Parts: sequence; structure tokens; C-alpha cells
Amino acid sequence: MGAVVLSCLVLSGCGGPVRIDAPAVSGADAAACARLLDALPEHVADLKRTESDAGRGYGAAWGDPPIELRCGVGRPKGFSKVAACQRVNGVDWFIPESQVTGQKREIVMTTVGRAQNVEVRIPDDYFPPAATMADLAPAVRTTIREVRPCV
Repeated sequence: MGAVVLSCLVLSGCGGPVRIDAPAVSGADAAACARLLDALPEHVADLKRTESDAGRGYGAAWGDPPIELRCGVGRPKGFSKVAACQRVNGVDWFIPESQVTGQKREIVMTTVGRAQNVEVRIPDDYFPPAATMADLAPAVRTTIREVRPCV
């Protein structure tokens, strides 16, 4: 019995939906984030979408441990006019310089140059982030308006 309980604690699937700390947004931000969630793919980085609970915010998750997406976040810490971005399939992503090591590690990347920012937390199990960026790009590109490309 103890091993079953321990297994359940280790695997997030036993505890119900993945809890995502997504910001509460309203108005145009809420409308865009709702469109994004509707357009998100069933699979990201070959991981199936899992049940998630973002409270009053907008979020989604894939896999276990989960890749977590939060829509409507603020400007990413460390991002500036001279920060490096990675453009994948028409979507610009910012990854903090401290995380760009080429080593297997958790990555937190955020879209930039869009009317609403989308943050994605990728556990080190799914490093590098290229597949996640490519899989999410169509939904982001078609639902979150680009306001200024990162150059």
C-alpha cells in the first residue's frame, strides 16, 4: 500500500489536473488567451495534452512531468531591446541568457513581440526546447497578434 501511495505522489497523474499558476487576465487579453487555448495542439514534443487547472487564468500542460504553458504573463525578466531571441516558425521566443547553456536543464521561454505574452516551462526531461517551440508556433502565430518582431 505504501509503494502505491508513494508512486501516486511521484506521478502527477494521480493527483488530478496539473495546477498551473496562470495570471488572471480580462478583456482583449482574455479573448486572445481563450483563442490560443482552443488552438493548442493535442501533442507537444510528442507528449499528450493533460488535464490542467489554471484557476481563473489560461494555461495548458502536456506530459508527465508536464510542459506548462501560461498565457497573459508579463514581460520576461531580463528581456530588453538588445536581448537575443529565437524565431521558430514565425514566433519569437526569449530564453534568459543564464538558461542558454547547451546543457540539459529546465527552460522557461516566453514569446515576445506579441500583444499577449505566452510563457512555457519545459522540464529538463524534454531538452532541447526546439520541438516544443515548433509545435506551439502555429497556435501562437494564428491567435496572438504580432506587434513587433524581435530583431
